[in-house]
Amino acid sequence: MTARIAVVTVTFDTGETLRPLLQSIPAAASVPVVTVVSDNGSRDVDLVRSIATEHGARFVASGQNLGYGGGIRYGLSTIDEDVEFVLVTNPDVVLEAGSVDRLLAAADRLPLGGSFGPRIVDEAGDVYPSARRLPSLRTGIGHAAFSRVWPHNPWSQSYWAARETTAERTAGWLSGACVLVRRTAFDAIGGFDEGYFMYFEDVDLGARLGRAGWDNVYVPDAVVMHSGAHSTSSNAKTMERVHHASAYRYLSRRYRGPLLWPVRLVLRVGLRVRGWWVTR
Repeated sequence: MTARIAVVTVTFDTGETLRPLLQSIPAAASVPVVTVVSDNGSRDVDLVRSIATEHGARFVASGQNLGYGGGIRYGLSTIDEDVEFVLVTNPDVVLEAGSVDRLLAAADRLPLGGSFGPRIVDEAGDVYPSARRLPSLRTGIGHAAFSRVWPHNPWSQSYWAARETTAERTAGWLSGACVLVRRTAFDAIGGFDEGYFMYFEDVDLGARLGRAGWDNVYVPDAVVMHSGAHSTSSNAKTMERVHHASAYRYLSRRYRGPLLWPVRLVLRVGLRVRGWWVTR
């Protein structure tokens, strides 16, 4: 019998961080699950393969760093087309008991939902704002300018939808750290845009799902714990530059057209200055 759901995670020098995720899957889902570990050229590839095999996961290795969206696509290429749902997740996520079942229940109840995001908490139990509004010029500029020095500024609070973490609702986009996607919706819009090496591919996915008539649904009854960006922490400056480049890619596409070239110029200069400032 074909499983209804697959879990796909991308690894890059992840090491033992992967193990708790794989250990958490059986208690998170009461239905059969296909699990795929897609490796992006890890130096510890033998260890990752061993952990995946030990926990009954399918291991595939591209031998190169394809980025997050590319790694997900590589893993998805091994999954039967009859699989209805795919849980895309970072390897440093732990799924709470019943969390996948609750996401699937929401998906069955809401046929117009294209993606479903759980409540994401950190190791201290604090809620991460994972179901956000789509960034606009106003909220984007305010958030970029003040989020690090004034976290409770009104622009960041609006963008994060920080006070809307307890009730099920639709969102502009859902964090790619852990999100359930309906396969038909995901495939119909071409999945992740691999032009985003890392960061903003989830923002772009949510925007394109919305434009195609699908809802992005936040399901707070499903809870997962995200311990942090292990694969990027050792290369923080490079990842900051990638983050700012991805931000420009997204915003420049939102504000496209010849009449808006001054807006794109301001965005490019502003993001480059901010990127320099935070990595100086």
